[in-house]
Amino acid sequence: MKNDWNEAAEELNAIVASFDEGEVSVDDLFAKLERATQIIESLEERLSATKAKVEELAPRIARVASGE
Repeated sequence: MKNDWNEAAEELNAIVASFDEGEVSVDDLFAKLERATQIIESLEERLSATKAKVEELAPRIARVASGE
């Protein structure tokens, strides 16, 4: 999953860089914006899932750390 995260972030960075460098034609603009939106939504979903897992595990880790 880490690799997937890095690949998605790299793809998003490449899209943003193409905007910054003015490499995007009007024809490609919509497709790149749509793909960037998909990547951002996917990364946000992963972050939410990870946060939920951490919140679930935190009390268990605290109990182990305190010796219970």
